[in-house]
Amino acid sequence: MAFQPIITAMTLAAGFGKRMRPLTNDRPKPMVELAGRPMIDHVLARLASAGIKRTIVNLHYQADVLENHLAKRAQKPAILFSNERDEILDTGGGIKRALSLIGEQPFVLHNSDSVWIEQATNNLTALLARYDPDKMDALLLMAPVKTSLGYDGAGDFFIEPDGRLRRRAQKETSPNVFIGVSILHPRLFNDSPQGPFSINLLWDRAIARGRVYGIPFEGQWMHIGTPQALNDAQKVLQNVRK
Repeated sequence: MAFQPIITAMTLAAGFGKRMRPLTNDRPKPMVELAGRPMIDHVLARLASAGIKRTIVNLHYQADVLENHLAKRAQKPAILFSNERDEILDTGGGIKRALSLIGEQPFVLHNSDSVWIEQATNNLTALLARYDPDKMDALLLMAPVKTSLGYDGAGDFFIEPDGRLRRRAQKETSPNVFIGVSILHPRLFNDSPQGPFSINLLWDRAIARGRVYGIPFEGQWMHIGTPQALNDAQKVLQNVRK
């Protein structure tokens, strides 16, 4: 079967946003405002600019607030909802529930709290251009730890010379952090568990088969996980506009 251009995404938006409290006491984390508009609107605009025609948004915490906001949107991409009101399913379980809406073709997966400032490269367009369905079950976008805002961990993966990813061992430090944006093939979910589970389980299986790759991110990545990170991102964006 010929590879078709990727036009579908899934935006992860079901989480409780506990680290963002008290801002998430009355709204889901994707509805917290950054630079005058909800964070999820930044994500949707970026997806549309890369040619994504539709995205599936999963719902759990404060589901009605998010659904009502998105239902009013007239801009692209088109929005479909994957309902997790009965049970939050974690990343892997949430994507698996949405597969009937996603279909059989590869798709972009985008966290709703991942925003950035581009440099010369359009990172999402670069990710789409590098994806090879014949050899990749997943292609992840990786940012430098040292320049990432709102992240203070030890990194996630090493990018091998051929582009494959190796997960950081417990006592290692990696220079790369996964920014929550990737391309996945639905076959990644073959023989996956039922109910809640993390996508990390499936990545580790695919890494063992040599089927997970990564590419470097270029620009200023901002993980908006806490009120402090939100304030820091606001300042960065204000400086960019001056």
